[in-house]
Amino acid sequence: MTTPNRFPPERSGRFPEPYGSGGGANLADILERVLDKGVVIAGDIRINLLDIELLTIKLRLIVASVDKAKEMGIDWWETDPALSSRARRDELTRENAELRERLARLEELETGHAREEAP
Repeated sequence: MTTPNRFPPERSGRFPEPYGSGGGANLADILERVLDKGVVIAGDIRINLLDIELLTIKLRLIVASVDKAKEMGIDWWETDPALSSRARRDELTRENAELRERLARLEELETGHAREEAP
């Protein structure tokens, strides 16, 4: 004795195909498209109490590849010392130059005072 098919043949085609079956875009394709084109998600959250604005949070999220972000003029990670070794090195070079400048001025002041005190 065979068990009857749970779904009649005319209804079985109405159910969605399982993930990974042919015809649809897979996750890699979707991710490639998103990174190639970029996606912007923006939103604001406001908390009011009796028509008094207590808090406003503005959310801006951009998902894009590095190349696409540079195309759009977004490259803040290149100048952030916490994210870029080149930016960290540039910051240290600038700080070093400032310290050398301060040291030179202090040495000039010291030699000027030493000349004034000499009989």
